[in-house]
Amino acid sequence: MTILLYIYLFALGAVLGSFYNVVALRVPAGESIVSPPSRCPRCGTRLKGRDLVPIASWLLSRGRCRHCKAPVSPLYPLGEAATGLLFVWVYASFGWSAAALIGLLFVSLCVIVTVSDLATMLIPNKVLLFFAPILAMACLLLPNDIPWWSHLLGAAAGGGILLLIVIVSKGGMGLGDVKLFAVLGFVVGLPNTIVALVAACLAGTLVGGALLALGVVRRKQPVPFGPFLALGACLAYAYGAGAIDFYLSLFT
Repeated sequence: MTILLYIYLFALGAVLGSFYNVVALRVPAGESIVSPPSRCPRCGTRLKGRDLVPIASWLLSRGRCRHCKAPVSPLYPLGEAATGLLFVWVYASFGWSAAALIGLLFVSLCVIVTVSDLATMLIPNKVLLFFAPILAMACLLLPNDIPWWSHLLGAAAGGGILLLIVIVSKGGMGLGDVKLFAVLGFVVGLPNTIVALVAACLAGTLVGGALLALGVVRRKQPVPFGPFLALGACLAYAYGAGAIDFYLSLFT
């Protein structure tokens, strides 16, 4: 039964992930997420049902449009697979609980901003404005282990720390990251916001260093930080308390 539930959650996540891809790519471009129907960005051919099966369509077409053979970005299947895996992870971590419901909303936001930032180097205000009040109401009204004041302090710390970095670095980081981390900080609360930032910086340093060593990016070439903030926040949401307890135990 548990395996079937995991399969269902993965499938649900993959389907929603397909929609999240649409949101992530169309909103920054100022396009409607409803119309026109999905088309090949190269030849403009309208995609049919068999072209829109999450993950499978991309694999079966070998990552190319069936009509013009133009390559299709791997962000599409990766976004779908990531959403499916994250839905399974949320349930495995929290079961049927308020924390799981908040977690599903949370990872949905994280997937959208990750795909958007990777593809366009933008974190759309419309996406943040849609999720922020929903997540705020869920965190404040549903039972969870984080007190209301911790949510507020998390938002203030998340947005404040990154805003300070923006000012000191004179634009080395975008304001989209500031607004995103304020929302993420609200959800995870304080001190988990600090855990999220440390995890994001570590992941960003490791991945950025690897990309630089492999020649994928050049020195001083901008690298989107939103995906690392999203990753750090997800880890802090599930494991932040344990990480803090472990750290404090080193001094006792």
